[in-house]
Amino acid sequence: MPPSSDPERTVRTVTVQGLDFRVHEAGPVRAHQVFVLVHGIGMSHRYLRRLQVSLATDALVLTLDLPGFGSSPLPKRPISIPEMATALGQLLGMLLPSKAVLVGHSMGTQWITELSILEPALVAGAVLIGPVTDRRRRALSAHLLRLAADCTREPADANALVFSDYLRCGLGWYLRQARAMIAYPLEDRLPDVTVPVLVVRGARDPIAPHDWCVLLAARAASGKLLTIPHHSHMVQHTAAPAVAGALQAFADAAL
Repeated sequence: MPPSSDPERTVRTVTVQGLDFRVHEAGPVRAHQVFVLVHGIGMSHRYLRRLQVSLATDALVLTLDLPGFGSSPLPKRPISIPEMATALGQLLGMLLPSKAVLVGHSMGTQWITELSILEPALVAGAVLIGPVTDRRRRALSAHLLRLAADCTREPADANALVFSDYLRCGLGWYLRQARAMIAYPLEDRLPDVTVPVLVVRGARDPIAPHDWCVLLAARAASGKLLTIPHHSHMVQHTAAPAVAGALQAFADAAL
C-alpha cells in the first residue's frame, strides 16, 4: 500500500511532571505495530515526518516534540537524560494501547535507551538510528566537527530542517542538553536493555561511524546492526522507505 500523502490523525500537547510534550499521532489506532519516534538534540518531529508517513499506513506511529524542542515550550531548568526518560515513560503509559517499538535518532537514542531500562514493560524493542556519542570523540568540539562534516553529505532540504530547528531550539538550550549528550555512556547502558535492539546507520555517517555502531550492537543483549548504503546521519529522512521496511521487519519479530 503506498503511503498516504498526509496520514496525520491528531496533534496535541500533553503535560507530564510539568513538562510539555507535543504529540503527533498517525495511523490506525488498533494496529498490531506501534512505533514511537524520538528526535535528537535541537531537532523536532519534522525530520521524522517522512518515516512516520512510511510507517503509518499499517502502524500506529507517535512522533514527539520533546520539552524545549520544536513547538514544545522551554522547560524552566535543564532536564537530565534519566528525568526525560522517566517523563517520556509516563507519557507513553498514558497514551499507548500496547507495547511499542521505540525509535530514537542521534541523542534520541540515549533517551530511548534509558527509557528501555527504566520501563521495559512499555517497550517491545529499541531502534537506535545514528547513535551518539562515539566514545573516542566524547567532546563537544569533536561532535560539532563531525556535525559540520555531515552537513556536506546531506541534501539541501535535510540541512534546511536542521538549521531551522536549531534556530528554534536556541543556543542556550542546545548547549545545556549537549553537555548531557556528550557525557552519556551509551555503550555502558546498552547491556542493561533487555529488549531486542536494532542499530541503524547510514554508510556515510561521520557522527555514528561503523566501528562505534558495531560495538553498540555487540553490547546489547540482543543487538543487530543495519547499514543503509549511500546515506549519512539523517538516513531516516533521506532513505525513509528503506528504514521503514527495516523497522517493520524488526517490529514483526519483536511484537
